[in-house]
Amino acid sequence: MKPRFIAYLAAIALIVSLIGASAASPAIAGSGVTREIALAGTGSPVAGEFTPSGSATDLEFPAQEDEASPAAFDGTIDRSLSRGSGSGLVTATAKKAKSNPQLGTSFEGLNFYQQRYSRGGNQFSVEPPDQGMCVGNGYIVEAVNDVFNVFNFSGASVLPDNTSTNVVAGHPRNVNHAIDLNSFFQYPPAIDRTTGVRGPNVTDPTCYYDAQTQRFYLVALTYALTATNNLQENHLDIAVSTTSNPTGTWHIYKVDVTNDGTFTVPENACPCLGDYPHIGADANGFYVTTNSYPWNGNGFNGAQIYASSKRQLASGSATVYVTHIDTFASVNGAMTGETPSIKQPGFTLWPAQSPGTTSYELGAGGTEYLLSSNAADEATHPVSGTGGNYTSSQVVLWALTNTSSLDSTPSVSLSDTVLAVGQYALPPKADQPGSGSAATTDSPQGYCLNNETTVLFNGAHGCWKLLVSATAHARGTATVARLDSNDTRMQQVMYANGKVWGALDTAVSFDTTPAHNKAGVAWFIVKPDVSTGSVTGSVALTGTNGYPDKNITYPAIGVTPSGRGVVAVTIVGSAINPSAGYAAIDAQAGMGDVQIAAAGAAPDDGFTNYKQQLNPPRPRWGDYGAAAVDGNTIWIASEYIAHACDYTTWGGPFFAGGTGDNLLGTCATSEGGVGTRAALGNWSTRISKLTP
Repeated sequence: MKPRFIAYLAAIALIVSLIGASAASPAIAGSGVTREIALAGTGSPVAGEFTPSGSATDLEFPAQEDEASPAAFDGTIDRSLSRGSGSGLVTATAKKAKSNPQLGTSFEGLNFYQQRYSRGGNQFSVEPPDQGMCVGNGYIVEAVNDVFNVFNFSGASVLPDNTSTNVVAGHPRNVNHAIDLNSFFQYPPAIDRTTGVRGPNVTDPTCYYDAQTQRFYLVALTYALTATNNLQENHLDIAVSTTSNPTGTWHIYKVDVTNDGTFTVPENACPCLGDYPHIGADANGFYVTTNSYPWNGNGFNGAQIYASSKRQLASGSATVYVTHIDTFASVNGAMTGETPSIKQPGFTLWPAQSPGTTSYELGAGGTEYLLSSNAADEATHPVSGTGGNYTSSQVVLWALTNTSSLDSTPSVSLSDTVLAVGQYALPPKADQPGSGSAATTDSPQGYCLNNETTVLFNGAHGCWKLLVSATAHARGTATVARLDSNDTRMQQVMYANGKVWGALDTAVSFDTTPAHNKAGVAWFIVKPDVSTGSVTGSVALTGTNGYPDKNITYPAIGVTPSGRGVVAVTIVGSAINPSAGYAAIDAQAGMGDVQIAAAGAAPDDGFTNYKQQLNPPRPRWGDYGAAAVDGNTIWIASEYIAHACDYTTWGGPFFAGGTGDNLLGTCATSEGGVGTRAALGNWSTRISKLTP
């Protein structure tokens, strides 16, 4: 997702060295439209061809190429219509869950340095990472924006070491064997830093290991732009491992979604972006859902469901049938094309994943459950995004039935039901140490943007000159940001122990002062029923968790077949750097207190925090975490800040008399050494094993 605008933003390509100081048809009501998708080819986790990047100062943020003459439309659609925050009227609760998860193996996964300098540095600086992670057959697959790795259960990468060939600015770069997603899906580099030619944008990765078919499934949203930054093509890339070993080959299918979600309201006309893809599976099918946003407008065209036979995908079939269902339901009758059989507009329908091989819903010919929320503008004001009050006391349970038909002649049916829950609301941004104050040396990029006195390697004064133009510098003081806490879209959903489990970000309050609201988690455990052919259900347990002195964000739930679960979160506050956390959850006591799996070492120092880099700033964090069940254990992954770096080390030899790396901001202590971050950001991910 990005609750948001496109995440491929950055300010300047900081590879500076010291030397050079099938067109798709819209869905219709009923069971949707089925199309035949051909196998597009194969991919593997090996870096593609590239020209090593050297001394370069190429701009990465298109709007900075000519600040006086921006393009008529720069492609920065928001991809989240809601603004501000809602009222956190529900006093947060934190109960003692039945289980006390035991933290086992825990290690740093992918990070900003590896993302920026894979494929010889022919990458953009990207944030947020967006956490895709799946586990099975002794492997952990992790994919984020825009890099990929495979680990064993001890945390070591099992991909081939590519250090010697990964040359950036004259030196081999150790990115812990990681490869870029463009390579994985067989595309040219995100940007060729010799020619400036840009490849397709590959974003929003998510993955799933299916124990029944013993295959890994990886999905990403890929789009290409015209020379004027208009959307040329947008498709879902679906990769399926050919065996249970994810280090080998994968079959790749491409589903064009450029014109899915077209309606007769002019401001919502496609081409559209099939944003925020997420995946689920039942006994029969593999499901991808998206949010459809018009590229040239500020509306919303509903959520889309793409259903296919997971056995066809697992076998590498030459063609696969994909059934596309639109979930738009008009709130005020202003739009046409809606599906009349549903009660609520679909927004972020998150499809359920099931642990193991026996946790599926077999009723009604096979059923896939989904959950969604309806507090955001996408559900209340989808035409113009004019704004509601960003609160709700409902969640929507969905069921796609007769999924057994997907193996032969697809004939599925979608229904939904609205369930009453406690009030949740659009959360406020999350504070971190120093929020609202001028950046200190704990945030070296931010401090650099304000600095007028540091002597640079070329004798000039002012660190900011390494990063931005004089026009951008004049925008004012770089301050430590409050981090994006998402909107109210549903987060990871599970179907386990006969129940549907989900959670989302919400505002929580402990007094009547709105400014005291914090970001917290609302969680839902639902008992579904499809015995009548259409879905009904009841809420088994629900609640809200939060703290008066900290924020918990981007929940991702994993639940074992026996009903013991873990919620992965980021935890951050005025005295807590962004950290990777977790809490137990069960159907008896609900979600317990949050524990820290790995403490954050510094504040977030990403380029989207600062108005000199991005104006106005939008401090991107998360979008989603991940949890994966492997037998009786649950692996979780969340974004956090793994490393601290002081200002002097960040500047290295770019400061007069300094030493260190010949790439700005990597914080490596030697030239060509292993960095802990890059100049424009410092995010990392944390992968942890828990036994509930």
